[in-house]
Amino acid sequence: MAKGEQVISVLDGQDISALTDGVCAGDRRALARAITLIESTRDDHRVEAEALLENLLPHTGGASRIGISGVPGVGKSTFIEAFGQNCIAAGHKVAVLAVDPSSRRSGGSILGDKTRMEQLSRAPEAFIRPSPTAGTLGGVARRTREVMLTCEAAGFDVLLIETVGVGQSETAVADLVDMFVLLLLPGGGDELQGLKRGIMELADLLVVNKADGDMVDSAHRSAAEYTNAVRLLHPTTSEWIPPVLTCSSLENHGINKVRETIAAYCEQSRGSGALDARRSDQARRWMWGEVDEHLLAAFQRHDSVREMLASLEQQVSLAEITPSAAAKALLNAFRRS
Repeated sequence: MAKGEQVISVLDGQDISALTDGVCAGDRRALARAITLIESTRDDHRVEAEALLENLLPHTGGASRIGISGVPGVGKSTFIEAFGQNCIAAGHKVAVLAVDPSSRRSGGSILGDKTRMEQLSRAPEAFIRPSPTAGTLGGVARRTREVMLTCEAAGFDVLLIETVGVGQSETAVADLVDMFVLLLLPGGGDELQGLKRGIMELADLLVVNKADGDMVDSAHRSAAEYTNAVRLLHPTTSEWIPPVLTCSSLENHGINKVRETIAAYCEQSRGSGALDARRSDQARRWMWGEVDEHLLAAFQRHDSVREMLASLEQQVSLAEITPSAAAKALLNAFRRS
């Protein structure tokens, strides 16, 4: 099959110019095809995807990019559905990039977010795209950045990126978003002790979810504990001290306050220039991430490296050679040719 025919199988007969026009016009089918192209790992598709992104770039940058994370069971999907509907009621268009865990063995992913956000997924002002992590460090999908820009070009002005869970993914998602929201459970005394300082420092807003039923008082006590913890981590001279709010996603209490707080943060950061500085730093890190990715791919495809790799891996597994010595041997083989 010719290269052009392979690309048409993804573009459904459209060329890049037509696909660009479709995305910018808010055509959902064009948006879905564009994301499929971007997420493809085939070399011919990557060339087309890069051309598409170049076309879309002038139409991006106007959305609020919000990362949502928290421990499993904290109610991320329920919160996102309630928050997304609140944003739509306020006149926004919402895109949810729900990063799903991929199986390391099969490469498959759960991709169940549309069933977990049933009402939001039916709203014409919402777009939900589950993306497998494909083993990417931190649980952030390999092409989440590009998909985010594509959704912006399609007219979505609130982007929500849901991560797999608390861990290394928080650092990764902080490099994507304007604001990082950490969801917490009520009665979090033990959870407060277990949270790493780095995760607390990354958060721009903390929200104690499930503040309903018998857990209302517990949620407020937890919010007070987290407020004290935040004050210890952030100097009083900071332009933004992360607030700690409570809400019930199930009963839709406190969601409006969360949206208003996020809007206030985004407005303040835009006005002070902090948002532009943050996005500039993210773009530079994105560039170096691409350099790392392409260098690693070239390294792994190198003939001399491939000839030595299986033998060295076996020697490392049998403790016949140290991993650092094996790595040095591979790098020397790469450099020699």
